[in-house]
Amino acid sequence: MRFLVIQTAFLGDVILATSVVETLHAKFPDAKIDFLLKKGTESVLENNPLIYEILLLDKEAGKLKNLFALAKKVRGNKYDQVINLNRFGSSGFIAWRSGAKEIIGFDKNPFSFSYTKKIKHEIGNGKHEVERNNELIKHLTSLPASKPKLYPSPEDANAIHHIIHYPLPISHSYVCIAPASVWFTKQFPKEKWIEFIHSTDASLSICLIGGKDDFNLCEEIKSLAPRPASRVLNLAGKLSILETAALMQGAKMNYVNDSAPMHIASAMNAPVTAIYCSTVPAFGFGPLSDNSKIIETKEKLDCRPCGIHGHKTCPKGHFKCAYTIEIKDILNA
Repeated sequence: MRFLVIQTAFLGDVILATSVVETLHAKFPDAKIDFLLKKGTESVLENNPLIYEILLLDKEAGKLKNLFALAKKVRGNKYDQVINLNRFGSSGFIAWRSGAKEIIGFDKNPFSFSYTKKIKHEIGNGKHEVERNNELIKHLTSLPASKPKLYPSPEDANAIHHIIHYPLPISHSYVCIAPASVWFTKQFPKEKWIEFIHSTDASLSICLIGGKDDFNLCEEIKSLAPRPASRVLNLAGKLSILETAALMQGAKMNYVNDSAPMHIASAMNAPVTAIYCSTVPAFGFGPLSDNSKIIETKEKLDCRPCGIHGHKTCPKGHFKCAYTIEIKDILNA
């Protein structure tokens, strides 16, 4: 038996989709499970022993040509089941052209007319995205939805050991802060992060994490942190995704926005405190770690939530959903 799981959205969506892979493997341990995702996010699946082949959709130059070539390759693989977790056209087209015995996906995809089985996708119904995704395979297995999972290598762990223990003492405790987000209204403000660091135990070291685009923000935060420079590490853009996962697993706590680092923590079952500004946990994208806390404003704002994915600026201009979050609540978590 051969499955294809498709998720061509953002990094966090791909991480959450690994739950479907885990659940399928638990039921069909001898099956081949392939994964199709957007080019540029594939490193998150490195070392995953459950995935037989990784297929890439290049959405940049020559997108249409690449789409048809990939659809042809998928068809040639002769899948038994294609499970499309994505709700946009390109993934639906690939599923439609796959020739699979069974094509499963959400009803919101424009190619859902071609599916042999489709499920209604509802956000805000109390279900986590992991549960929603696993509904697509309920007819294949009665097993409960598995947690998402990443597989850092021993080399990833060794790299982190070197970064953390030099210059920091081997026994030193550290916390990770992922201060950035693609969306402005999902991002706890810079000055609030700095206020938080000023309020933390001075014996803790701080690891600032994120992508290359987050380096300058992390550097600003580092420059204003009340600690020696050697005790605040700006690692934004310096670690791979799986190295970041290994780092977060060893942290005393990980402080994140409603963004990809939260899902990395979930996939490592790492302790996490998730700060929600314009979005809300009820959308179904909350943390899944055993030790997880959610922080949000206590004020009743009629403008919150203002969207599922956030905005580039606060639609009301005041950003109260972020600025009214109390630092003491984060510290207590």
